[in-house]
Amino acid sequence: MRFSDFVLLLNALWFGAAFVQFSVAQRNTLKILVPREERGNPIAPTLSASVAFLGGINLPIGLLSLYFLLARPPFFQAVEAQLALFLFFAACHFSQFAYNLPVLMRGGRVGVAYWPVLKGPMLRIFVIDATLFVANLIVALLLVA
Repeated sequence: MRFSDFVLLLNALWFGAAFVQFSVAQRNTLKILVPREERGNPIAPTLSASVAFLGGINLPIGLLSLYFLLARPPFFQAVEAQLALFLFFAACHFSQFAYNLPVLMRGGRVGVAYWPVLKGPMLRIFVIDATLFVANLIVALLLVA
């Protein structure tokens, strides 16, 4: 398996897992984002329902990666098409990583605000998005070289 195929597979798995986490397991996501003592807050169900949009955004990104991996459409053979796709995936991962940076700089969970970036599931999300950003960027750079 080529490195680029492996990265496409990782993209599909990761964005698919994000769909499950945010759209299927909304209550579990609420437990990650909201401290136990605040889960009775009337805004908690709204937050739980709103994270489904995150899953909705991640699912087509994962399916796109899976499509290019499995179908290998002829137009994808062009280096420019592959470059655009891997830069797109890199930007997706970078944006998810980058939006955790301000939370990290504030110290993660502050009272009941924000979420703990450096422990539990959020640490895994933070590290995997950073890693996949770099992996997609490497594929893009190899395509240019």
